[in-house]
Amino acid sequence: MEAGTQALRAHLNMILLAVLAGGNLHAYAVIAALRQRSGGRFEFSEGTAYPALHRLEHLGLITSSWSAAEGKQRRVYGLTPAGQDKLAADRGAWLDYVTAVNGLLDTGSLPSRP
Repeated sequence: MEAGTQALRAHLNMILLAVLAGGNLHAYAVIAALRQRSGGRFEFSEGTAYPALHRLEHLGLITSSWSAAEGKQRRVYGLTPAGQDKLAADRGAWLDYVTAVNGLLDTGSLPSRP
């Protein structure tokens, strides 16, 4: 397994919430958006995406509904208010982490916290 894929799996919930922040999508479109927005670096199978989406729904972070498109029934996923709050918190924690690592890599010291 590539390092990028391992990192992505560790942060899968946050990444899926971020993709859904752009609007409601069916699972295959979520997978395609992950691939596109990562420049092809991140790709998940349906076997990884579907259970993760169901887990997020069970946690109340996303909701789903059935929609008919092109003669097919598809489950469409979207963020709940709790999912928006969770994404905002996770995004803040992630940016703090990235800032700390960049500080170590760039200068060898961390910027002071406000």
